[in-house]
Amino acid sequence: MELLRNAVRPYAWGSRTAIADLVGRRVPAPHPEAELWMGAHPGDPSYLVGPDGAESSLLGALEADPDHHLGTGCVDRWGNQLPFLMKVLAADEPLSMQAHPSPDQAREGFAREELAGIARAASHRNYPDPTAKPELICALTEFDALAGFRDAHRTVRLLQALDVPSLRAHGELLSGQPDADGMRALFTTWITLPEPYLRKVLPDLLDACVRHLRERGEFAIECRTVLELGEAYPNDAGVLASLLLNRLVLQPGEAIFLPAGNLHAYLRGTGIEILANSDNILRCGLTPKHVDVPELLRVLDFGCGDMRVLKGDARDGNLTVYPTNADEFELSRVDWTPSEPSGVRLDSAGPQIALCTRGRVRLRPVDGGRELELERGQSVWFAAADAAVVAEPVDSVDATAQLFCASVGTLT
Repeated sequence: MELLRNAVRPYAWGSRTAIADLVGRRVPAPHPEAELWMGAHPGDPSYLVGPDGAESSLLGALEADPDHHLGTGCVDRWGNQLPFLMKVLAADEPLSMQAHPSPDQAREGFAREELAGIARAASHRNYPDPTAKPELICALTEFDALAGFRDAHRTVRLLQALDVPSLRAHGELLSGQPDADGMRALFTTWITLPEPYLRKVLPDLLDACVRHLRERGEFAIECRTVLELGEAYPNDAGVLASLLLNRLVLQPGEAIFLPAGNLHAYLRGTGIEILANSDNILRCGLTPKHVDVPELLRVLDFGCGDMRVLKGDARDGNLTVYPTNADEFELSRVDWTPSEPSGVRLDSAGPQIALCTRGRVRLRPVDGGRELELERGQSVWFAAADAAVVAEPVDSVDATAQLFCASVGTLT
């Protein structure tokens, strides 16, 4: 096992405090810091830090000795690539509204754009990777998000409560067919509205949301979200689309899993994100970046209903696991308190990354090898060939510590 040095992505929507505070740097940071990447994505791979302080690229280590680092099962399944990427995501402003393709859609789209000669770094490229991008976000702080199309009947009630005259005929598309097909028809209508019409209808919508809040209507959080997005992204069809999605407020430790086709937007908060090692994004709105409407419509899943919030499955007292159907990854969390200070064995058939998010954690190999102590904000790489370790709080008397672990979902 070796410590990691990780890259920070400075996107404009990021926080100037969350990541800097986590890793022990001066707060506020000079610029917004949006994502701390832990893994071997070619865009920003982590670096292994040896006992003498010497550094080497994790990506290079995987290429040089994949069987040692990834294990034969992982190599047989995904080649010499680490199949997951772990992040700390810190949002002070909304991210773009987006969805991700299925494995078949990703392979086909990547091959199509390669054949067309579109550079992988081109701003209008949809598929820079040939793989899918399922993801899970687990809240470290209160975390606000839009995710998945809301139950169609409830959306009809929302549109009726707002009663925007210029949207009335559009709402009838859904009230006449309150299912996935009706949702597709309404979403397609809204996402393809010409800008002059958006300039007319969005102020009407914002006025209706203000009126609904004054009347203390039942859709207060949805209306506040529309007002915030409308101010940040005037004349953006994503503001309309936000009316169709589940509005969620995750508490620390709660998570949502976003499979292929799920339309979502993270609005505010800090969380641990784990995803397949891919950068394929189909954007819908709330962004100045490229939006490919036909491709987006081909990828989206218009199934309607509540978005499931994952509390995690408690195992062995301190350990909580967030199971999904993603083969590429699994996220788990270990919490220690003075009443639960016992060690937890970390064992896996494949590679792992662990991040300390609270307190201090000692990692003790079961074969008697070199121990490591992780401070808050530090992370570590476990190669598949490494011995299992026991993780325990450094302060065994007044233990309050937390560790998040990323591993491969399945190797069968």
